[in-house]
Amino acid sequence: MGRGAQSLARVAVTVRAGAAPLWWLGVLAAGTGLLLPGLTGRRIGVPAGAVLFLVTAAAVALVRRRRYTRLADCATRAGRHDVLQDRRVTMKVVRRSRRWWLLLAFLAAVASSLVLPAAGGALLAGAGAGLWLKAVWLGRRERTEETLLWMRTDWLAGGAVGKPVKGFCTTGIAAGDAAPGGARRRS
Repeated sequence: MGRGAQSLARVAVTVRAGAAPLWWLGVLAAGTGLLLPGLTGRRIGVPAGAVLFLVTAAAVALVRRRRYTRLADCATRAGRHDVLQDRRVTMKVVRRSRRWWLLLAFLAAVASSLVLPAAGGALLAGAGAGLWLKAVWLGRRERTEETLLWMRTDWLAGGAVGKPVKGFCTTGIAAGDAAPGGARRRS
């Protein structure tokens, strides 16, 4: 990674940005699905949704951990002239770029309730919970190593470890306005 001035966004904030919208849209879709009897009925739909929630949360939390670890192990120190993007701005950019996918996922979850009540919503909520668990895992790693992980903002569209991401940068634990794990920093 070059040493020119660049704008950096927190990796954990990028991961955490999708957690809340997926969780709340999933809960809303599951609640809507409970109002519809569906083809299989609630007796089958709700337990199937619970299983889908657990499996999806575990899968999302564990997927691509090796790539995160590899990029974090090879991270370089952020330059003196690098600009650190605010947490609020990063959340807004990431959520705005994915809003249409979230809308389509919500509509698909509600439509799936006609067959299996609440299962699609539970799947969405599980994805949100998995992203939150991944951000917590990143936060634990950041606290242990006492470094915060950052990525270039022009790579945000591909996700935290997408193909465009060539490496992470690190700063000290006090840099930026987000705590380890991407949560708001408490003063």
